[in-house]
Amino acid sequence: MTNSITRRDEKSIEKYLTEISRYEVLTPEGELELFQKYRAGKKSALEKIVNHNLRFVVSVAKQYQHLGLALGDLINEGNLGLIKAAQRFDETRGFKFISYAVWWIRQSILDAISRKSRKIRVPANQQTNTSKLLRETDTFLQLHNRRPTNEELSEVTGIKADNIKKSLENYKRCTSLDAPIDSEGDTSLINLMEDQ
Repeated sequence: MTNSITRRDEKSIEKYLTEISRYEVLTPEGELELFQKYRAGKKSALEKIVNHNLRFVVSVAKQYQHLGLALGDLINEGNLGLIKAAQRFDETRGFKFISYAVWWIRQSILDAISRKSRKIRVPANQQTNTSKLLRETDTFLQLHNRRPTNEELSEVTGIKADNIKKSLENYKRCTSLDAPIDSEGDTSLINLMEDQ
């Protein structure tokens, strides 16, 4: 059953990505015009703003995979943050919407991870630090073919070396026994366990 759920989730995400790919990135002028229409009371303008920025949410959500929530859930939470950002954005201040929205998208995703992914609640700032450390470790590993020292991570992230050590020691990735362990999604950890 898990394999069919995994495949169904993948197909749902593929279909979603296909649907949102038809929305082009807005020009600054088009974005400004839609926000002005929304402020004037045209609710459909808000929907257009959101639709044209959904691909950005996916790119942000992918950064938080493997932290306890499925990609589809991360995208859903990011979309809620995008909507909140669109409702609160002040186009008269001269900033790009996406620069404003990224904070709301990340906050929604991190809040969901904090609330839904663990049996033990980990503070959001600690999860943010851990996520940043894991991302920077992967980047460093790809560039230098070795793991970074805590001091090197500290330089890149701005997190104190002592805090890096604590964060990495405390980080334990929770793995579901039903999680697929191969690229086809056919085998899970529970399948490999011996029957007693």
